[in-house]
Amino acid sequence: MAGSSLSFVFLGLSITSSWGNGHATTYRGLVRELCARGHEVLFLERDAQWYRENRDLAAPPYGRTRLYDSVAELQDRHAADIRDADVVVLGSYVPDGSLVADWVTRTARQATAFYDIDTPVTLAGLGAGTCAYLERAQVPRFDLYLSFTGGPTLARIEQRFGARRARALYCAVDPWLHYPERVEPRWTLGYLGTYSVDRQPALGRLLLEAARRRRRERFVVAGPLYPEATRWPRNVERIAHVAPSEHRRFYCAQRFTLNLTRRDMVRAGYSPSVRLFEAAACGTPIISDPWPGLETVFTPGQEILVARSTADVLRIIDGDIPGLVGRRARERVLAEHTAAHRARTLEQYAREVLDERAVRRTALRSKTA
Repeated sequence: MAGSSLSFVFLGLSITSSWGNGHATTYRGLVRELCARGHEVLFLERDAQWYRENRDLAAPPYGRTRLYDSVAELQDRHAADIRDADVVVLGSYVPDGSLVADWVTRTARQATAFYDIDTPVTLAGLGAGTCAYLERAQVPRFDLYLSFTGGPTLARIEQRFGARRARALYCAVDPWLHYPERVEPRWTLGYLGTYSVDRQPALGRLLLEAARRRRRERFVVAGPLYPEATRWPRNVERIAHVAPSEHRRFYCAQRFTLNLTRRDMVRAGYSPSVRLFEAAACGTPIISDPWPGLETVFTPGQEILVARSTADVLRIIDGDIPGLVGRRARERVLAEHTAAHRARTLEQYAREVLDERAVRRTALRSKTA
């Protein structure tokens, strides 16, 4: 099977809309690069109203994308696709995901994978029995558990939840979309991210309070779902949504950009965000909150700047930061963290499963001959 093309079916939250989620950007790069490597890819997406009203890539120009209205329609229209695919990948947060997981693991004849783009949240939900899109008993049914979180969490997924193979498949960046561009500087420090209760204290500490103390400087916070009652300093610009096609210009218009990490991902560590890689690819120096495993992605002080307090941020933006910080981060991303890297990694994982299945089938035939 080595070197042959494979057929993939993805069932993911969304590829057509990046509004309020980080899944679409990940899927777009991964699907495009798998197709570029000669593989056949079908992406199946629930036609949810939220994304229907906010589509920024209604018809992806790579692979095939099909929408469905219900699990019943999915099963009726796409059973053959699931049955005949070499690899079926079910993503986290898919509506009625546990029903889909049951159907996929019963129907698929080859390799199956659960792609967890929200690993710490998923594991917390599995442990409490509250996960809406995956049940604990379903984890061992998949050949692969692909995780946005690496490090010690992978062993935990296998040992505590019974995954057959837990493997890291981090998010990635599209270097064709994210690169340094000369644009007029607009902001000293900016942040791009959907509102999250657990990130808000860090946003207040590392950006909003810094803005209050540097009133002559300009700051920006972009992303949806922030409460209307939020009080913003006058020198903080609010942007409700930045389309993926505009991320490059957004990052390049900042002297520094801020990376903030969800509480569950800080606890788990080893969970780099797609925004982190996008900003680095643009060569924009990144100020990040600290989290375990950060040093395995970027070297602190050389490729990324770490801040725990308002004073840390002020010291950074008031100082002379070498341009090498942004350039080194970009070099690291291009060497290790592009969508092409992830496509090759996923292909490798899939072939390992398929080759092992082929060996088992051959051994079984020999025993029964």
